Amino acid sequence: MQGKKDYQEKLFANFQLSERVPKENFYRRLSEVLDLHFLYKLTKPYYGDCGQKSLDPVVFYKLCIVGYLENIISDRKLIDHCSMRMDILFFLGYDIDEPLPWHSTISRTRQLFPEDLFEKVFTQVLGLCIEKGMVAGHTQVIDSAPVKANASMDSLELKVPEEELDNHIRKIRHANPDETPRRKSKEDKSDGDQRKLTATDSDLKAIENRNQNWRDNCGDRPGHNVERAKYTSNKTHYSPTDPDARISVKPGKSRKLNYLSQMSVDTANHVITDIGADFADQKDSQHLQKITLRLKERLHKQGLSMRNILADAGYSSGENYAFFEELGIQSYIPPHGQYKGVPDSFTYHKDGNYWECSQGKRAEFRKSFEDKGVKKNRYATVTRDCKNCPIKTACLGKSLQKRIDITYYKEEYDRGIARLKSQQGKRFKFIRSSTVEPVFGSLTQFYGMRKVNTIGIKQANKVMLMAGTAYNLKKYLKFIQKKTISKVETLKASFGLCFEQLLGCKMSFQQLKM
Repeated sequence: MQGKKDYQEKLFANFQLSERVPKENFYRRLSEVLDLHFLYKLTKPYYGDCGQKSLDPVVFYKLCIVGYLENIISDRKLIDHCSMRMDILFFLGYDIDEPLPWHSTISRTRQLFPEDLFEKVFTQVLGLCIEKGMVAGHTQVIDSAPVKANASMDSLELKVPEEELDNHIRKIRHANPDETPRRKSKEDKSDGDQRKLTATDSDLKAIENRNQNWRDNCGDRPGHNVERAKYTSNKTHYSPTDPDARISVKPGKSRKLNYLSQMSVDTANHVITDIGADFADQKDSQHLQKITLRLKERLHKQGLSMRNILADAGYSSGENYAFFEELGIQSYIPPHGQYKGVPDSFTYHKDGNYWECSQGKRAEFRKSFEDKGVKKNRYATVTRDCKNCPIKTACLGKSLQKRIDITYYKEEYDRGIARLKSQQGKRFKFIRSSTVEPVFGSLTQFYGMRKVNTIGIKQANKVMLMAGTAYNLKKYLKFIQKKTISKVETLKASFGLCFEQLLGCKMSFQQLKM
């Protein structure tokens, strides 16, 4: 007989989420291992003594973690999603008929709590991973990736000299001279320094040449139809929507307003050991020392020591090589493309600190100087030594003497290159790419880090810390589950072996009896 289901809504007199959520459920298991009660003491100074009760800080951080685990970057969508999931409600400590916080409450609470509080939550979860033996600590891989900011290229404003700011705004907006200057953004969140023109005359000339070249040869480049993506620079433009966001570009991609995500990953089980936001218009090498010191301190507090650092050529600099040698850490960082190394046909004599050419002439040390922020040593020959040299034309060209500019940190570079050429260096090259790149891919595709949904670098840093926290938590639970399964299989195998041995003994006894 054909069945027909008649639905009639009932009022449940006895309904418990604990009975409905399976024991093997992810969020049930997460609620058993994640203890955030330490937050009550840390967040108490940020609340008053009167008025209505605010959002529970533990619930707030759990909501944030759920958002990144579920790959949801909108607070409004997060609340809607959580209200439909019994396992998430159980994880949050909410009953099925209990209303969840308003989405704007999450945003206000995120702005209320400082960065170091999010740092402590990240460190707490990292400590769980270390306790389970997931982090070796001795070898760390550092890399960076751009993350889209919560601002559009269409929001960009042109920087001008401070004294010309108001007049310039009126001019480009065709506003009434008697009116107060208005910008495209509803609210300009920038300060005076961020609106000032920082480009020099030579910078402006270079930008103009680049723009002309783009107009002449744009072809089918990505984003060539986007006007704002072509003719902009961080020295000439800023975003009033998010002044901390910077224009940057990845190879094969159009220009966007981004933040730079700096991250370190342990090579043992690909656990994130450090993550944070930086300005996207700065070089990776400028952030390396800060990241290393922060990471070294965090691992030291957990009883771990760092011995090796792996990174790509973007982190290369003589200062960084010397920095790691001072700390006693082996760095495996390829030199950048501008490093020229030893000049051809010249031999260096360390005892006298000079270079000798193939004709036996010396290039003596002259001075130390800085060239575009890079510290160098200059060596030069004497004019009379090169005057009658048979290879003068090929060696000097039109110059009267040979000048050799060598990085101040040549010895550090040489030792770093030797490490890269070693057997361990070749092995670390493969480990570096296979360790950190999959983690970045997972964060951007599955953990809500494809875009920052906040304004300002401090808020962006919170976003990245919570994304890293969610990633490590999932790693942690998978590791425990895998370890439990392996133990069960071992027990089964042991039991099977014992059973076979007993069976063999029984058969042997029967044969003897016969």
